[in-house]
Amino acid sequence: MNATPKLMWALVMAIAVVATGASAQQFPAAYPAKGQSQDKQASDKSACTSWARSNAQTQAVPAQQTGPAVGGGQRLGGAARGAAAGAVIGGVAHGDAGRGAGVGATAGVVAGGVRARHAKAAQNEASANVSAQNEASIGQAYGACMKGRGYTVN
Repeated sequence: MNATPKLMWALVMAIAVVATGASAQQFPAAYPAKGQSQDKQASDKSACTSWARSNAQTQAVPAQQTGPAVGGGQRLGGAARGAAAGAVIGGVAHGDAGRGAGVGATAGVVAGGVRARHAKAAQNEASANVSAQNEASIGQAYGACMKGRGYTVN
């Protein structure tokens, strides 16, 4: 799969997670099955929302990696590997190890940057997946709570 669709998918997932944040939690619809009053419905909804958020089986969202390990470190490592390979190839092929090292270092920086972007996109996708799973788990807990209080839940 091409890197661009993966990056776009990660971006779409990240936007979806932000757009459906905690304040806009989508819970299943709950209908009063035992003639509950509007006040009772509001009270039950509030209690079940609170209970679901504190009792649902959720996972920690992976922490975002920052610093040289993401981005700069990958480029630097790529430059070093590229320079070493370029020096050997340049020395053998053209008798100019310095020029080969420069060309190799440049190519290594580009390759390291690509690796860093792939790593970041994969990390964003993993975070979005965990967030979506957590939202679903909270929604299921809410539905179970509301069923237990005498509502029909869809």
